[in-house]
Amino acid sequence: QVQLVESGGGSVQSGGSLRLSCAAFGYTDNSYYMGWFRQAPGKEREGVAAIDSDGSTNYADSVKGRFTISQDDAKNTLYLQMNSLKPEDTAMYYCAASFLYGGSWFDPADFGYWGQGTQVTVSS
Repeated sequence: QVQLVESGGGSVQSGGSLRLSCAAFGYTDNSYYMGWFRQAPGKEREGVAAIDSDGSTNYADSVKGRFTISQDDAKNTLYLQMNSLKPEDTAMYYCAASFLYGGSWFDPADFGYWGQGTQVTVSS
């Protein structure tokens, strides 16, 4: 059983920064992907950034160059550093883990474990 707990959300002005954290409890060593997703009101959940078991990373085009995903294996924690935030980044952000061999980077259906979410609000 895996439990994911996000923290670090908040309200910032456009151009500001936030760092999200996701503490993972349980056995996550065999996860293929750990990722961050977001969902704005009235929109579908979308992948933002993900990291695979080899440490390779992938980003949505909308956040490339602004967001950085990383993980601290010793602390079993996943991070998302978000810089140059824009109002369109406003959403609930979720941490997720995929144990699906051959799964995709950003298909929510491939991620079997989810955190409760943390709200990010960016004002103009």
